Amino acid sequence: MSLWKIAWRSIQQRSLASALTAFSMSLGVALVVAVIVIHGVIEQSFRRGAQGYDLIVGPKGSPLELVLATVYHLGTASGTMPYSVYDELVNGTDFAADVDVAVPLCMGDTFKGFRVIGTIPDIFDRVEYLDGRKYQFAEGRNFRSEAPFEAVFGAMAARKTGLKAGGKFAPVHGSLAESGQEHRAQFDVVGVLAPTGTPNDRAVFVNIEGFYRMHAAGHEDAGQDAAAAPAGKHEEGKAEAKPDAKKEPAEDAKPGAAKKGALASGGDAHAAHDHDELSDEHKRLTAVLVGVNPNVTAIRRVALPKLIAKGLDVQAVAPSEQIDRLLVGIVGNIQLILLILAVMIVIVAGIGIMVSIYNSMSDRRHEIAVIRALGARRATVMVVVLLESILLALGGGAIGLLLGHGLTGVLAPLIADQTGVSVNPLQFQLSELILIPGLIVLASTVGYLPAVVAYRTDVAQSLISSP
Repeated sequence: MSLWKIAWRSIQQRSLASALTAFSMSLGVALVVAVIVIHGVIEQSFRRGAQGYDLIVGPKGSPLELVLATVYHLGTASGTMPYSVYDELVNGTDFAADVDVAVPLCMGDTFKGFRVIGTIPDIFDRVEYLDGRKYQFAEGRNFRSEAPFEAVFGAMAARKTGLKAGGKFAPVHGSLAESGQEHRAQFDVVGVLAPTGTPNDRAVFVNIEGFYRMHAAGHEDAGQDAAAAPAGKHEEGKAEAKPDAKKEPAEDAKPGAAKKGALASGGDAHAAHDHDELSDEHKRLTAVLVGVNPNVTAIRRVALPKLIAKGLDVQAVAPSEQIDRLLVGIVGNIQLILLILAVMIVIVAGIGIMVSIYNSMSDRRHEIAVIRALGARRATVMVVVLLESILLALGGGAIGLLLGHGLTGVLAPLIADQTGVSVNPLQFQLSELILIPGLIVLASTVGYLPAVVAYRTDVAQSLISSP
């Protein structure tokens, strides 16, 4: 009979105590696995969300706040900036050659808890959400430049709100943390994005021209400024607008307006909200997503954020850098604390294995003496006890591995609802492989004391004292 089988038979003889000991180990391992998996998936998802563009240009303020608001739809942007910033990036003489694609964003409205974002079709036509992966539509199509009141829903936003292609909705003025008044303007849902695993799954995208017209109509109804104040500190938008500002017709738009997303007047379905286009000086933006031209030199690429910030009086942020700081400086520390606590639970469970086996030694002295009398050496008995400890640790670890991924699956919907990050419970992290040698070392360490007791068992005295 092999030593492994002898150790397993010993565990079976104390099935209840062994099961409870292994279960305590499994709980600790489950916590370790859950922390590793959730952190790994969240880190991957955050880094994925920062792909597709190189810079985020926005009003001066906190760089991290700008990235979280525009890319991850968390929190509120610090303010707004003139539309001329986008115009300079696309059509200006200083930066147009450096910019491959620029996508303007306007925020400030919500629909059933999901952020409504005014933008242009290029966000889905020209921007990749992941290297080599373009946006796909589960239903319908992208909204058109010439149709101001068309919208596209992210996968999660569509699922939670129940809207599909062909539906209609009216945004509500106010951020996610506020409650506001519903706009009179209604948008037609023309498409639903296929799931991407990015924060865009929980956003609603509308034509930026319809966004401006909706706000202009709302301001006129309230007797306020006709210019839109799309996000953040609306007072900044009001300061730029004039109540009796003259609106320019679409035919008088400056060259390059089509590239910027300037749109013609919409159809009969929205006649009540069909206004001439606002002039660019009365428009405000939350941010501009910028993809740098791949032909730009490395030196120019490095210097571009500072040049844009200085030339346009804004801030230009590399989202990947801000996410690195967030994950390393904040999320990484939280993960370390949780991991330390989980490892301590595993160590306590390991001590439980030691206590369980040690307490059984007094009842097993006769058994050990019989094995020794049949010719087994002291070292053989010691190895059997160590193998028993290892089997308990690995068995508990295997159960803990399943529990950890099961716990991740249970928490996945909550994490997705709160952060927009999709967590796959079946996704394994390479760091989980450390658990196997780690458990073997721990089991060998805690099993050493009982093994020494078994090693020192006096055969003659044990046979005499036992009936």
